[in-house]
Amino acid sequence: MKVLVINAGSSSVKYQLIQTDDESVVAKGGIERIGIPGSNLSQTVGGKKYEVAKDLADHNAAFELMLSCLTSPDFGGAVKDISEIEAIGHRVLHTGTDFHGSVEVDAEVERLLRENIHLGPLHMPANIAGIDACIKALPGVPNVAVFDTAFHTTMPDKASMYAIPYEDYEQFKIKKYGFHGTSHKYVSGCAIDYLKVKGLPWDKIVTCHLGNGSSITAVKDGKSVDTSMGMTPLEGVPMGTRSGDIDASVVEMLCSWKGMTPQQVVTYLNKQSGFQGVSGVSSDSRNVLEAAEKGNYRAQLAMDMFTYRVKKYIGSYAAAMGGLDCIVMTGGIGENSGPLRKGILEGLEFLGVELDEEVNANVRQPKCIHEINTADSRVKILVIPTNEELVIARETRDVVTAAKR
Repeated sequence: MKVLVINAGSSSVKYQLIQTDDESVVAKGGIERIGIPGSNLSQTVGGKKYEVAKDLADHNAAFELMLSCLTSPDFGGAVKDISEIEAIGHRVLHTGTDFHGSVEVDAEVERLLRENIHLGPLHMPANIAGIDACIKALPGVPNVAVFDTAFHTTMPDKASMYAIPYEDYEQFKIKKYGFHGTSHKYVSGCAIDYLKVKGLPWDKIVTCHLGNGSSITAVKDGKSVDTSMGMTPLEGVPMGTRSGDIDASVVEMLCSWKGMTPQQVVTYLNKQSGFQGVSGVSSDSRNVLEAAEKGNYRAQLAMDMFTYRVKKYIGSYAAAMGGLDCIVMTGGIGENSGPLRKGILEGLEFLGVELDEEVNANVRQPKCIHEINTADSRVKILVIPTNEELVIARETRDVVTAAKR
């Protein structure tokens, strides 16, 4: 089955065409500046990159251009005819409390997605616009919503609930949902398969998706039982521009001291904090780490805060699960930054974590699983490149196949 995987943002779309029989990527591309002058599309087929600049008024125009490029011989001819696309999988931010897994989109599903816009106002409108554009462009082709939060719906109430009046949870759906679910699902599944083949314990895993946005998840018996992000992606460890965990009273104080509205404070915590706010250098960990190595105190502080808090989450999840079999590192930082992996893992020796520093320092753009622990380490440490698009393609195939039965 050829599945078109869509990740729609407010002014951009990333896409991949995946042949699920062998899980190969037939084509991948991106569209930028939708609704903004200077729109452009880039597409890669067979290792060759194609580009076109064309103003695109909205997502409908963007999807028409994408489908045209997928079929055009001038852009690699990914498919001869658009009818070869048998299903479309959409990355959708939020399940709310309505879904526990991927679902084929129909009128009722779309109604519920719209009801949950308030849970993800920055992402959900774009996700829905992508679905609507695909329905219009490819009528009759099934569309499947694959949720960022679905993997975490297995969290017990004691982990996912906030200690606020219960009726506010019931009315407003205020609880921890967690994010990066497709990534945590993919890498934890890879880790479990890897450990099973070696005859090693695999039921207590902490997965660390570390990048410009970061989240840590406790995976017990293959299921998410806790995760660091909350009702929104703001909760958890410091990130590129997000503060992570913070005393809620700070919001009121900032409103008073800086004359900000609550919404302005939320923007401040989401867009002006984290690595950027602490270091004053950049939101990109590579730039901050470079500055720290040159003696920049604030840059070093930003990196120390990040590694310290990731370390705390790993330790707390080991306690919550009653042990630890494996730590997985993934995402842009997790896969590529040996120094930050080292900073996170140092001090966890009491849990049986022993890092092989030489192996860790020499992992470069991993294509497969890398084991970076010493031979004596009781806990396996794995660097696994994530593949969220493949998870979406698999989920889409499974939902569509089940519906046909």
